[in-house]
Amino acid sequence: MDSSRSFGNILMVGEVLVHTDIITTCFCCDIGKCGGRCCEEGDAGAPVTLDEIAYIEDQLDAIWPGLNAQAQSVIDRQGVAYTDPEGELVTSIVGSGDCCFRGPKGCLLKERPVSCHLYPIREKKLGPLVGLNYHRWAICKDGVALGEKLKLPLYKFLREPLIRRFGEAWYAELEETAEAYLSSGY
Repeated sequence: MDSSRSFGNILMVGEVLVHTDIITTCFCCDIGKCGGRCCEEGDAGAPVTLDEIAYIEDQLDAIWPGLNAQAQSVIDRQGVAYTDPEGELVTSIVGSGDCCFRGPKGCLLKERPVSCHLYPIREKKLGPLVGLNYHRWAICKDGVALGEKLKLPLYKFLREPLIRRFGEAWYAELEETAEAYLSSGY
């Protein structure tokens, strides 16, 4: 673990705190079984940045016809995002959790927000650092079962979105850190 450090169940990779569950838990979305319920349930939308909000707003004219009437009404009223009770910017939702941008065949956005791409990893700002945690949710039990069957660790399943968010060099350091952690007797 060259520049990485370990603090109990937390590994430091660059300036990112990574919970060991991300390395030790097997996971692979099984969208055929769950139907993308993570986009339909929950008490808030997906976390977004100001840049992502601008990107969604730029796409709005193109995707508007694919949005259902309830989603259009929510967006007309509050915009494509809002501030949740914890003070985070999140995508607008319809009712009890349906993402406004979910169409009959999945996300209508050309590129999903990075928080959606990273799910079930959730990112949290911790001062100058970033923390990554595995969000365990019963609706993802099929993803856990498929990941275990394939023996696919969560961090490997999410290789592409982790690289999108943190870069190739950071991901290479994560892989090295994970190998060292697993070989140390976990």
